[in-house]
Amino acid sequence: MGHLSTTRRAVVTGGAGFLGSHLCERLLGDGYEVLCLDNFLTGRPENVAHLLPHEAFRLLRCDVTDYIHVGGPVDLVLHFASPASPIDYLQLPIQTLKVGSIGTLHALGLARDKGARFVLASTSEVYGDPLVHPQDEEYWGNVNPVGPRGVYDEAKRFAEALTMAYRSTHGLDAAVVRLFNTFGPRLRPGDGRAIPTFVRQALKGQPLTIAGDGSQTRSICYVDDTVEGILAMAHADHPGPVNLGNPHELSVLDLARWIRDLTGSASELAFVPRPQDDPRVRQPDISRARDLLGWEPKVPVEDGLRLTIEWFRAHPELV
Repeated sequence: MGHLSTTRRAVVTGGAGFLGSHLCERLLGDGYEVLCLDNFLTGRPENVAHLLPHEAFRLLRCDVTDYIHVGGPVDLVLHFASPASPIDYLQLPIQTLKVGSIGTLHALGLARDKGARFVLASTSEVYGDPLVHPQDEEYWGNVNPVGPRGVYDEAKRFAEALTMAYRSTHGLDAAVVRLFNTFGPRLRPGDGRAIPTFVRQALKGQPLTIAGDGSQTRSICYVDDTVEGILAMAHADHPGPVNLGNPHELSVLDLARWIRDLTGSASELAFVPRPQDDPRVRQPDISRARDLLGWEPKVPVEDGLRLTIEWFRAHPELV
C-alpha cells in the first residue's frame, strides 16, 4: 500500500558491496525506490550507512542463496551479490559457487515473479586467461574449471547460462553485463586486488607487492563509469552480454608506479610469485557497448586514481 506507480523500484542484491553501494546511490539519485539485499559476507553496512536516512532506501540483511522474498511491485532486479576478489573467493569457494548458482536462480525467480528487467553482473573472468586479445563478447574464454579461480569464473559462466535460459524459456527480460576491473572509493583495502593493495601499501610506506614481473596487464574502469554502463543496460532491451570496461590497458608494474607517484610515497617495489591462473592480459573490446548503449568510460584513469587515494586517506582506520 502507498506505493506510487510513478516511482520505479529496484532490488539490488549485494547492494552493500563496493559496486552495489555505488549502484544503490545512483539509483536513489535517479528517483528509484531501492531495496538493498546483502548478507555482509564481503559487503559492509558502512558502505550504505549514508543512504539509510533516505526514505526511498531500505537495507535488508538477507542471504540470497536461502531465499528472496520481496513484497510489492519491482521494476528492476540487479544481481550483484558475490565475492569478487581472489582473496575472498579463494577463502569462500562454496559460498561463491552458491551465490552464482542458487543465488542467481532466486534473483531470476524474483524478476520473473515481478515481471522486472533483470541484469546480471558477470565478469571479465569468464574469459579466463584469454587466448584472444582484446576480448570481445563472441570469445568463449579459456577457463580452468578445476583451478583455484574456477570457483568464481565458473560460477559466473553458469550464472550467464542460467540467465539466458530464463530469457529463452520464460521470456524474462534479462541481460548480462561483463565487468572489467572496476575501482573507486569503498574498495576494501584488504581485498587483495591490485589497486587497493598498492594504495594501502603506498600510504603506509610499505613495499608495493607486484605479482610476477608485473608485465601482466589490466584495464581499469572508474566506478562511476561502470555504474553508468550498468544503468544504460538496465534501461535497454538488449540481452547482452555486453563488456563494460576501460579499453586503456596498462601493466601492473606501471599501475604500481603510477599509484606510488600519486600518493607521493617512497615505497619500494617488491616482486612476489604470481598466483595460479592469474590472467596475463585483460582488455575489453567495448564496440558493442558503444554501438548499443552509446557508452564508453569518461573519467580519466588518473582522476579516478586520485579520487580513490583521497578516499583511502580520509579513512585511515580502514588502511
